[in-house]
Amino acid sequence: MGRMRTEGLQLWTNARVATLAVGAATPYGLIEDGALAVQDGRIAWVGARKELPLALDDAAVEHDAQGALVTPGLIDCHTHLVYGGDRAAEFEARLNGASYEEIARAGGGILATVRATRAADEESLFAQSRRRLRALCDEGVTTIEIKSGYGLSLAEEAKCLRVARRLGASEGVTVRTTFLGAHAVPPEFDGRPEDYVDAVCRMLPALHAQGLADAVDAFCERIGFSAAQTRRVFDAAQALDLPVKLHAEQLSDSQGAALAASFGALSCDHLEWLSDTGARAMGQAGSVAVLLPGAFYFLRETRVPPIALLREHRVPMALATDCNPGTSPCTSLLLMLNMGCTLFRLTPEEALAGVTRNAARALALDDRGVLAPGLRADFVLWDARHPAELCYAVGFNPRRTTVIEGRIA
Repeated sequence: MGRMRTEGLQLWTNARVATLAVGAATPYGLIEDGALAVQDGRIAWVGARKELPLALDDAAVEHDAQGALVTPGLIDCHTHLVYGGDRAAEFEARLNGASYEEIARAGGGILATVRATRAADEESLFAQSRRRLRALCDEGVTTIEIKSGYGLSLAEEAKCLRVARRLGASEGVTVRTTFLGAHAVPPEFDGRPEDYVDAVCRMLPALHAQGLADAVDAFCERIGFSAAQTRRVFDAAQALDLPVKLHAEQLSDSQGAALAASFGALSCDHLEWLSDTGARAMGQAGSVAVLLPGAFYFLRETRVPPIALLREHRVPMALATDCNPGTSPCTSLLLMLNMGCTLFRLTPEEALAGVTRNAARALALDDRGVLAPGLRADFVLWDARHPAELCYAVGFNPRRTTVIEGRIA
């Protein structure tokens, strides 16, 4: 290997590096006594320190990781992080016997948050959402998806998406935005769902023109939108070359996963009621299954997503917080690692892949999620000896340092 330009080169040594690379020789791609070289915000080299090229020995800056575990930066690929108010009263109502569907049909649920979000000005919405994002970043999150869906009008959806963009700039993390106008039918369209779907399809070009949406989502469910209505939204997204994803098979088998897969969906999310047909379609399309144990736990569901089916059809599995006020008021991706293992029986290696490389795939980001040369230098140093420890402890945050594009955050 020829000598590299060492100006600006950083070297991280004395680390236990879990690359999470596919097909690695060791579980987790774990490298004992590893090293990372970083230049211009990218990983220049990664491997065992004893194999470090001489050309990298005179790095401008050398960091001693002091035996820390190093993983790719964590990615939370499904959140509704921008919203106003809370729904603690509904939580109490459910504990007293009301179902999620009963609350929604009585005007609560999503529409309660729509009212609170519409009432919040942009600055207050930004301030309360930033607190949630900072909690996630404190646990090593370097990339996050944020959905709209609590505005349900062009002006209010744009407000939420602008806040999401501002959050990324403010906190120095990557934010991918998703337009979820087809989340619920707002009060002004009560009894006119088809007219509202028309409105959603009209919102899309305007939001796209403002650069506010990276993808399009919908809630395909008995209390949401039908498969036919979802198809109309996806057709409008496809016309703008926007990728799609779907809230699918959470409360029933609406055959949404197969529909989304027919559009080459980035992901299908929830999936408790996923059928063999849906899983096969996802596997063929390469769609990621985003599993959301926080919502499963919070709603006290009993039907577990069909993990064996997903494995059988080679569907990549991701984990996310689903941070939202009604069904997963959670700002801990580390907790989701534990829940993914204990509630859904993922292995720790599957769980970690689910918040790194598979989460990146669910957001169409092929420049992160794995520690490999040429990829973004987003990584986290943990006070841990083995990667499984990140899935094991509950309520414990072993994060030591986060590095984003080669810079200590």
